[in-house]
Order: sequence, then C-alpha cells, then structure tokens
Amino acid sequence: MIRLQIYKVLSIPIFLILYSYTAVIVFLSLTLAYLKWKKAICYLLSFWAKTVFPLMGKRLHIEGKDLFERKHKYILLANHSSMFDIIAIMAFYPEVSWFGHERLLRIPLVKQMLLMTDYIPMRLNNVTNTRKMLASLEEKARSNTIAIFPEGTRTLDGKLNSFYRGFIHVLRSTGHDILPVTLNGFYKLKPKNRFYINFASRLGVVIHPPIEGKSLSTASDEEIMNQVIGLIDSANKFQNSNE
Repeated sequence: MIRLQIYKVLSIPIFLILYSYTAVIVFLSLTLAYLKWKKAICYLLSFWAKTVFPLMGKRLHIEGKDLFERKHKYILLANHSSMFDIIAIMAFYPEVSWFGHERLLRIPLVKQMLLMTDYIPMRLNNVTNTRKMLASLEEKARSNTIAIFPEGTRTLDGKLNSFYRGFIHVLRSTGHDILPVTLNGFYKLKPKNRFYINFASRLGVVIHPPIEGKSLSTASDEEIMNQVIGLIDSANKFQNSNE
C-alpha cells in the first residue's frame, strides 16, 4: 500500500517531465517539418520514443528486431493496453503511419506528434466515414507500413479484446505481409482506467515473424483473425494482479 502511494506521488513529476520533453520534441519536429527534412523528423521521433522509458526509470526489452525488414511494407498489428503503446512501437519502428481514434487529435502535443506520422483518424462509424477511412488506409499502405491496434481501444483487464476486421480489408486490397507484435507490461505500467504509473512493471516488446500476405489470400476472415490473435496472444505475459 505504501509503495502504491509512492507511485502516485512520483507519477505527477514524471508526467510533467514527459509532457515538457515531448513539447520540446514537437517544437523541433515542427521546425524540421517546415524545412521539409522528413528523414530527420523520423530520427528525432525515434530518439524521443527510445528515451521516454529511461526518463521513467524503465528499460524497454525488444525481441525479434531481426525478423523484419525496415524497407518492407507491413500491416503492423499489436495489442493495446496503455497510452505508452504507441511510443513502444515507435522506439523500434518510427516510420510507421498510424490508424486510431480521432479523439487523440484533440490532445495538442499528441496531435502534432501523430500528424507527423501521417496519422489516419478513425471517425464516427457510418457508411461515408468508413469508406473514407478505408480509402485513406489503402492509400497510405501502398507507400508506408500501417500500424493498427485491431482491438480499437485499450483493454480494461489486460486481456485481448475482440478484433475489428478493418485490417483484413487493407490486407486483401494491398497483399502486404502482417507484422504481429505483442506488448507486455504496459497494462501494469499505466492502463486506461488508472491515473498513476506503476514503476514496478517490466516492459517488453515481442516482434513475431511476419505472416506473408500471399499465404492468407485464400483464407477466410475468421481464419486470418484467429491466426493473428493466436500469435499475438501466444507471447502475452499478462497475469492478473491487484498491484
């Protein structure tokens, strides 16, 4: 109990440091964007993502970095449990374009950071918006790796939520390989329904071998879904805890 109280107190200055640090990075990135130095922005965002966790006193363990090619185009799929998930992926793959909730664009600093990664917002669910989103996803996927959290929102219990099928549409339209990623320890670190950081969490990223898009061309939506979920969940080290 005392340890949790310490975590709550420490979380306040840590968040202040992280937001201040991010503000500086955003300012520098906007300057580079004005100069049209996109490659420099990528290096800067990678540096930012890699240094966020040490600022929190955390080490990010990444497995499988040799299993994918940086110049290859993928549909990167990962489980989603924390606001730090995006940063963890950017730490090893800063070049990705993101697809996620439109509400993230309402957060000033986060908005600028996401826009610099060609962020594709998920808008209200109607026929017109769905068509626009899918068209944007297809367009971006032809020139970039697209990162998607297929659960749509952060888990509230650490376990995988059901997956939406949007990534399957992109898969069938592009034929790109799928790069499954499992994020461990982030639910314990800072879940959606808790304001403070648990500094005792161990953070890890498991990059799985890519699934060839060609091998999925004749598979049903259900078969694709089950294969991806099974692979991501196979390395999920989540254990229910009261901490």
